[in-house]
Amino acid sequence: MTRSGAHQPAEVGLRRTLGLGDAIVIGLGAMVGAGIFAALAPAARAAGSGLLLGLAVAAVVAYCNAASSARLAALYPASGGTYVYGRERLGAFWGYLAGWSFVVGKTASCAAMALTVGAYVWPGQAHAVAVAAVLALTAVNYGGMQKSALLTRVIVALVLAVLASVVVVCLGSGAADAARLDVGHSGGAAGVLQAAGLLFFAFAGYARIATLGEEVRDPERTIPRAIPLALGMALVVYVAVAVAVLSVLGPEGLGHAEAPLTDAARAAGVPGLVPVVRVGAAVAALGSLLALILGVSRTTLAMARDRHLPGALAAVHPRFQVPHRAELTVGAVVAALAATVDVRGAIGFSSFGVLAYYAIANASAWTLSSAPASRVVPAIGLVGCITLAFALPAVSVGVGAGVLVLGVVAYGVRRWGATR
Repeated sequence: MTRSGAHQPAEVGLRRTLGLGDAIVIGLGAMVGAGIFAALAPAARAAGSGLLLGLAVAAVVAYCNAASSARLAALYPASGGTYVYGRERLGAFWGYLAGWSFVVGKTASCAAMALTVGAYVWPGQAHAVAVAAVLALTAVNYGGMQKSALLTRVIVALVLAVLASVVVVCLGSGAADAARLDVGHSGGAAGVLQAAGLLFFAFAGYARIATLGEEVRDPERTIPRAIPLALGMALVVYVAVAVAVLSVLGPEGLGHAEAPLTDAARAAGVPGLVPVVRVGAAVAALGSLLALILGVSRTTLAMARDRHLPGALAAVHPRFQVPHRAELTVGAVVAALAATVDVRGAIGFSSFGVLAYYAIANASAWTLSSAPASRVVPAIGLVGCITLAFALPAVSVGVGAGVLVLGVVAYGVRRWGATR
């Protein structure tokens, strides 16, 4: 299929500076903050101890999405991720719908992560802290990809150290009770699927690797290796922390926890760890927010190149070689949302948009080969994404579907205007 008049990546001037380690760390930075500090509590409310089953379901769907994304990224190593894959494999409309889903859904994710920073740093002024965090990280991203990658390395190292401390303290305490992990008290299949849909919000961070494809060295080899490695590492962390926290708080306590990891540290009898966890949570959410802003701005860049968004957003800074106008615009929109939106609503809405995005990624990967064996993974991923999207809370489904319809209408109006 044709590129619909899109510019080739080499004409734009983004610099390929990220190696395998950088790509893995950026994926981890996006996933660890989102999953551990924002999604466990609503998942526990939906499924109780069945959140562990939900985590397994989300992991299977995420693996299929990662495998499909890795295959596509090796063929199309350009900024934009599934926006590019959908356009190339399925046509301009499907690429647009993927890009719209990603930009809208992940903009909500950015607001959720910014508010998570605020909730841990200064609960009484969470919105003000969230706005400040968005502005600061937008400034870091503006300074170039290497600065962003270096900061992400530091953040991931600190966060993993804090999470390891929480796991050791919780599992080693007298408050831990293995009976609380009994998935037989899960609230049924509907609850497990809803928990899986909410926890998928955690896994979606590996998309950052694909959306930064134009800035990765040797992308045909690096991206297919980085995506599954980052996903596997994140899964190990998720399982360890979920088991540790659930064994101490129980499903009901976890479901009602405003800050699950700090509550778990107190319940484990180590209140001195609470300030450390609070700092770690804020840092983790900052890392996730940093990677999210990177991903949204690069997809915005790709859509602006094709004039699905204002063409001015496709500009690349001559010195820093970043899509500076896209980054500033994304930062401004996220800051406005962070000043007003509710974090839990943002998680559900974001999950719907991102699941739609990955459904298109799997449909695109389906077209890569007619061999039945090659289509098993994208088929499972496609069905899984659709199932989890409609298992989310009704409000999230309604708002998410409404926003997608709005995007379709905008696309139709634009096409109608172009033909007149």
